[in-house]
Amino acid sequence: MEPIKVVLRYSDGAILKGYTEDFHPDNPTFHFHEDPQGSPPTEMAVDGLKALFLVRSFEGNPRYNERKAFTEEDKSYGEKVEVTFGDGEVMQGSRVGCQPQGPGFLLLPSDPKSNNILVFAVSTAVRHFRYL
Repeated sequence: MEPIKVVLRYSDGAILKGYTEDFHPDNPTFHFHEDPQGSPPTEMAVDGLKALFLVRSFEGNPRYNERKAFTEEDKSYGEKVEVTFGDGEVMQGSRVGCQPQGPGFLLLPSDPKSNNILVFAVSTAVRHFRYL
């Protein structure tokens, strides 16, 4: 598998940017490295994460004002949900394909032009969850 750009956001506010080749939403660990050509990957635990973001770029587009909610014209590729994390961040997206008893769930962001391609929200970091 090709390395995938990810941003790891921890419940304590820490952020790491790098790559993974073996993340799976049902697994409690995955391998992460800051540079796929550099040192060997480190095994990381999902526990302690707020979310894992699969991103288009590490920089994003600072001039783009990302839409955080659905509009009436938006198509949904799963169940439309709103998630409030423990730090107060609110995110709307389409929940797709994870086992309910798993460590978290996948969200497609409500804004298709978002720098985030896909978000893995860790269940223990979610304060409130609701269907839209």
